Amino acid sequence: MYTKLQQVSSVGIAVLMACVTAGAIGTALSGHPLPAITGAVVGIYFLFAIKVAPQWEKVALLRFGRYVGLRGPGIFTVIPVVDTLSRFVDQRVRVTKVTAETALTRDTVPVNVDAIVFWVVWNVEKSILEVENFIDAITMSAQTALRESIGRHELAQMITERDTLGHELQRILDEKTNPWGITVQSVEIRDVHIPQALEDAMSRQAQAERERQARIILGQAETEIAAKFEQASKVYAGNPVALHLRAMNMLYEAIKERGSMVIVPSSVVETMGLGGTLGVAALGSGQSSHTGVA
Repeated sequence: MYTKLQQVSSVGIAVLMACVTAGAIGTALSGHPLPAITGAVVGIYFLFAIKVAPQWEKVALLRFGRYVGLRGPGIFTVIPVVDTLSRFVDQRVRVTKVTAETALTRDTVPVNVDAIVFWVVWNVEKSILEVENFIDAITMSAQTALRESIGRHELAQMITERDTLGHELQRILDEKTNPWGITVQSVEIRDVHIPQALEDAMSRQAQAERERQARIILGQAETEIAAKFEQASKVYAGNPVALHLRAMNMLYEAIKERGSMVIVPSSVVETMGLGGTLGVAALGSGQSSHTGVA
């Protein structure tokens, strides 16, 4: 930002003190007041003639109101009364906060947008001579450009494509501020505020979308399971023994996992052929016992 014009500098004050001290010593040695008066006049002159600009600042020198050139950084001199200085201009990267309140998007949604503009003065001469107050000019231009950009985008684009919006704003502002000797390096969208009612509606919509996706996935799983069952039925149709073994395995797994007794209807037993199987098993067990007794 601008730095206030320094009327006097620490170097000027030091030179003034040195001149006054030298004049006082001269007067004391000579017994004449002229050295003291001369030292005071010279010291006052250099007090207002010597200026110092920090490393990151420059200033415009005007002589009788006409632009002479830039001064700084460092120490430089001016002619009091004849020369005047503009405000010191900071050439470091600066940040300006911009807010667009209740701006309408392309789909007529009111939003509040907060953005940050990073810019730098690359030509101090233009920034002083071409625009009265470049800080206010950048702030107002950024607000106007932000509102215009919001009106060209839909709400979903502003939320998901902030980088694109920032690049667009940077390009618009840079074209406008370059003639002033200022470059807009980047624009970052900090936040997009939407009405609470709309935020709740979007949350419900997202939740409904997630539920729909879950139902679709569940349906796809059921379809795949049905297809597998269809393939298994074809295999079991040509191999009844495999079907019986599978049924027995299912019973075994149910009893093992739950640790309880399973009552199977007689119709199911007959269907699976378990009666014959159990009878053969019992007959084999009886024959083994008879052989052992003999």
